[in-house]
Amino acid sequence: MVKVLVKWQGQKYEVDTDTAPTGEDFKAILFSLTGVSPERQKVLVKGGQLKDDTDMTKLGLQENQTLMMIGSVGELPKAPAQPIKFVEDMSENEVAQALSIPAGLTNLGNTCYMNATLQCLKAIPELKSALDENASGMGQTDARANLVSSMKNLFKQLNESGEGVPPFVFLQFLRQVYPRFAEQDSQHGGYRQQDAEEFWNEMLTTLDQVLKKKDSSESTVVERHMSGRMVTTWECAEAPDEPPTVRQEMFRKLNCHIDKSVNYLSQGINKGLEEVIEKRSETLGRNADYKSTSRIDRLPEYLTVAYNRFFWKASESVDAKIVKSVKFPLELDATEFCTPELAEKMRPARQHLRELDDKKALERKLAKQGKSAESDDKKDGDVEMKSGEGEASAPFELNPDLKADVGCNPSGVYELIGVVTHIGRTANSGHYMGWVRKEKGIGGPDPQGKGIPETQHWWYKFDDDKVSMVTDDEILRLCGGGDWHTAYVTLYRAKKLE
Repeated sequence: MVKVLVKWQGQKYEVDTDTAPTGEDFKAILFSLTGVSPERQKVLVKGGQLKDDTDMTKLGLQENQTLMMIGSVGELPKAPAQPIKFVEDMSENEVAQALSIPAGLTNLGNTCYMNATLQCLKAIPELKSALDENASGMGQTDARANLVSSMKNLFKQLNESGEGVPPFVFLQFLRQVYPRFAEQDSQHGGYRQQDAEEFWNEMLTTLDQVLKKKDSSESTVVERHMSGRMVTTWECAEAPDEPPTVRQEMFRKLNCHIDKSVNYLSQGINKGLEEVIEKRSETLGRNADYKSTSRIDRLPEYLTVAYNRFFWKASESVDAKIVKSVKFPLELDATEFCTPELAEKMRPARQHLRELDDKKALERKLAKQGKSAESDDKKDGDVEMKSGEGEASAPFELNPDLKADVGCNPSGVYELIGVVTHIGRTANSGHYMGWVRKEKGIGGPDPQGKGIPETQHWWYKFDDDKVSMVTDDEILRLCGGGDWHTAYVTLYRAKKLE
């Protein structure tokens, strides 16, 4: 056992070289004794300066031999001005500030239906841009124009505020344009609860009317980005010689019909695309059953789906709620609802998206395998890659018709970005909330820390002016089946092609 003395700044430090077989180990001991980090140390030995890979046993060191070390202690890290606080130890308000959570809307008396819907509509950037471009202000003779201008101002307030915003002015104009939203509750006093889907529909109608430029054929943001086109064919089975009737019409939402056989969103939508009604047949000279089959031949960039959860219950004179579970996806492929012609036009874009998804899945797989290999001290290159994996996706040619159609969905694939939910047993009672997906890289950082669950996306939960964050799993729980919040309106956005 050889002990040496290391001289530094007038002090001598005893080091046992048997516990430090290499120069790197020797410097680590000196760091613990002096506080000088290894990269700042210059230890002088016979033959020059001690290197990290030097074998200490080959230096011929003698007992109590003195070595010289040169180097200074770096600036010590300063303690944080405020103690570090983890997310799980914070209150809801502290989490909101730390994560730059957006502002909510104050409930002004059964206005949760309005608050939840506005937060979802605010998630459409094209709508916000159209509102900003609308030069008309309030104080006009047209109450609808005042309503749209107040919506623009309200969105601006929400962007600039860190606290709940009371929508007094907007609510005043809403009740002026649509008096039914000012109905009083004769039993309990105050204003009645209203239907969020009805409010959604009325706002889109108002926006489309007000944002239409005079003396211009240019379509509005509602027509371009939020409206699709449906082709409906009527056929009479009792009169096979009668030519079918074909009709085209625009739509702003798809309906999800709910009965005992419907367990998934796609089933409910398909059920609404085919129906049998009775009407007069000129060929037969009497009423007959006609089957209508509808297919989409234009998909909008933003697709609204409304869930038919309420029905009139005559025995209790209320709009009762269907609480049955209807599962909806975070990613929706709407191709099955389209005409064969549109499906074919969208095929290249859909194939491109599949290749992008495969590439991202492979990257996640390799990253996971890489971490595993690193933990097992494996060398680079141990991660196997199958032939063809990791190659760049081939370029694709977007259909010219879809390329020219601004505001359409060229692939038919959608991502869920907003949900309006209802909790309660009737349409005129209960509570509405809005759930909006947080876009990566926008707003504050995603929640992190011990105990924080993994999720592909985080979501803002808008319970009026109380705003918190939840995971994808929490969103998928909104499918119904009990007395928890149930999806009533879902907003999908076309998946980006890059």
